Amino acid sequence: MFTENQIQSFNKNGYLVVDNFINANQRKLLIDRASYLIEMFQPPSKRTIFTTDEQERASDDYFLGSGDQIRFFFEEKAIDQDGSLTVPIQIAINKIGHAQHILDPVYKKVVDELKLPKLVKQLGMQKPRALQSMHIFKQPGIGGEVGLHQDSTFLYTEPMSCIGFWFALEQANRENGCLQAITGGHKIPLKKRFRLSSDGGTEFDILDHEPWPEKPLDMFEVEAGTLIVLHGQLPHYSAANSSSKSRQAFALHFVDRNCHYPEDNWLHSNYK
Repeated sequence: MFTENQIQSFNKNGYLVVDNFINANQRKLLIDRASYLIEMFQPPSKRTIFTTDEQERASDDYFLGSGDQIRFFFEEKAIDQDGSLTVPIQIAINKIGHAQHILDPVYKKVVDELKLPKLVKQLGMQKPRALQSMHIFKQPGIGGEVGLHQDSTFLYTEPMSCIGFWFALEQANRENGCLQAITGGHKIPLKKRFRLSSDGGTEFDILDHEPWPEKPLDMFEVEAGTLIVLHGQLPHYSAANSSSKSRQAFALHFVDRNCHYPEDNWLHSNYK
């Protein structure tokens, strides 16, 4: 359980860092399972890239239909102009998502062991729903940048309720693209919302036109096993991996069942 000081720190800063939260055996289970799933994966003819180019991502049916599936997304630099892999598939994948916490027995076992709903309730959520999971690789040398964003842009509820749990499966530092965030930035209004549009595509609603504050981001250089809890409105970022070491992480996002989840949200799951 979180201490009162930890809860106050989360409310003040918009994040909480907890050392040694996920043990070595649990980390190994997730890393080995991800490797096995990639080995069994039969790539489609069109290989979906995870990119910070939101327009490209928005138009991809494979991505938009992944809310209740286990799907695989490639690093942009892992695929050439002809669609062929430039590296072995085990180091070509950017992430796996978005329902392995429900569909895969190994991920489900580890998530159940961590007893996260109790912790989410301590942070004010009344009826937690684990909506989205991601195994994030940040591959050595080609792991791409993830631009400054707020998770509630993509996992929007009324009122907003998203909380993210990010687990370092490997050491994260400035060379391999550790998380960075604006401390206290969860008090900044939500900048935009990503949603389905009436014509069958997707679009962003711009909610706040003010630019991001001009202040340096705080860098979370953490050891394997660390948990970082992220408020849904906290602006956060990760740089490209310029090192020879990967930066694997597992992330799970919760929303409150008591809050309205709009029908035009991009991510929908059959698992309520």
